[in-house]
Formats: sequence, C-alpha cells, structure tokens
Amino acid sequence: QVQLVESGGGMVQAGGSLRLSCLASVAYGQPFAYYSLAWFRQAPGKEREFVAAIGRSEDTSYYEDSVQGRSTISRDNAKNTVTLQMNSLKPEDTAIYYCAANPGRLNMNAYYRGQYYATWGRGTQVTVSS
Repeated sequence: QVQLVESGGGMVQAGGSLRLSCLASVAYGQPFAYYSLAWFRQAPGKEREFVAAIGRSEDTSYYEDSVQGRSTISRDNAKNTVTLQMNSLKPEDTAIYYCAANPGRLNMNAYYRGQYYATWGRGTQVTVSS
C-alpha cells in the first residue's frame, strides 16, 4: 500500500549535519498519517540497527542511545514525509539509512525491531569522514 523513497544522504565531515528525508507514496488503503515510521541503519559488516521512530502523532518518538540528543525525527503528514535531522555526525554514523513504515500505532515493545515494520525503502548512504 505504501512505497518509501529515501533521500538526503551524502558525504560529510565529522561534526557536520545531514537531513535525511523519506517520501511515501500511498497507492491505496490507509493514509500516510495512519502509519508509524522509523529510521534504521546498516553499516558494512554489521547488522541493521534501530535509529529512531515516530508515532502517528509527533508527540511520540524514540531514539537509539548513540543518536539521542543529536538527532531529531519528525513527520509531515500533509507532505507524506518523515525526516531525520542528524547533527554532530561521527564516523561511526556511516551506514546506509533506511526508512520503514508500519500501519497503526507505534508499539512500545517492538518499535526498535526491524521485523515490526512492513514496508522499507531502498536506503540512502551516509558517509562521515574523520
């Protein structure tokens, strides 16, 4: 029902910022506002890991500990987008970043699990040089 396309990745020096965006195309069914959304990342040779999640209303969001305080996830339901603003980037933030969506409310016990999300984008590469 929904397709996701990420953008905004690139190469940046340590300490810099990037703003990742994910545009959703909803072909049928529930509108974009019905979906819970998240960002995950996968570095070379490592497993995919949770970065941030946001509920259907912006008052619910969660962050992985290493990005807490320097990242902000937000959504614009009118524009069908979810954004991840990342500041004070570190070389260890280098990864492919994926947008994910799941219909319904954000599950407090599962939002950090990749298996919870039904739909994924193809990812956008973020490279942070030291």
